[in-house]
Amino acid sequence: MFRTLLLLALANLPLSASANTILIVGDSLSAAYGMPVEQGWVRLLQQRLDTDHYPYTIVNASISGDTTANALNRLPQALGRHQPAIVVLELGGNDGLRGLSTAEMKRNLAAMIQTVRQYGAEVLLIGVRLPPNYGPRYTQQFHAVYLELAKEYKLAVLPSLVDGVGTRNELMQADGIHPNSRAQPLIVTQVWQQLRPLMDAMQDQVR
Repeated sequence: MFRTLLLLALANLPLSASANTILIVGDSLSAAYGMPVEQGWVRLLQQRLDTDHYPYTIVNASISGDTTANALNRLPQALGRHQPAIVVLELGGNDGLRGLSTAEMKRNLAAMIQTVRQYGAEVLLIGVRLPPNYGPRYTQQFHAVYLELAKEYKLAVLPSLVDGVGTRNELMQADGIHPNSRAQPLIVTQVWQQLRPLMDAMQDQVR
């Protein structure tokens, strides 16, 4: 039933993308949880784009607490409304924290990638690492999902949004899950390393 509804939604999408919008579809890690929005990495990324004269406007469609299933449901509407050229998918953390099936998470993310591709936009996939207390088997399976999807769909990928951050207490909020404001510039640097080549390649295609 859901697949049928998704196909109907896609049929109503314009199969063309804007040249100047980047859509971020994420969870609390991208929604500036626990800090003013202007201190979050997404807002800082917009500043980096402006400083380096990249003609992109970021639309942040991230929702704290979102799972991959919820994000998949709302994705077609977000694509139709914002017409992005690039979609950044930063999801899965809430699936992992709830101990949900990694196979289901992978199916949801794959469906999102396919939806974005059919729309005509490029994808940057951002992974998440779980705390070690979830056990080595589950955490390894969880992290492998992002690398497997990147290989299968030939995606630009940042394996973990919090690499180099999550293990440093001074860069984390008291819950031990969300990076604090001091960590956000470091996150921007990591995202930029994957996003910039994607933008450059798209600009080369236009020329």
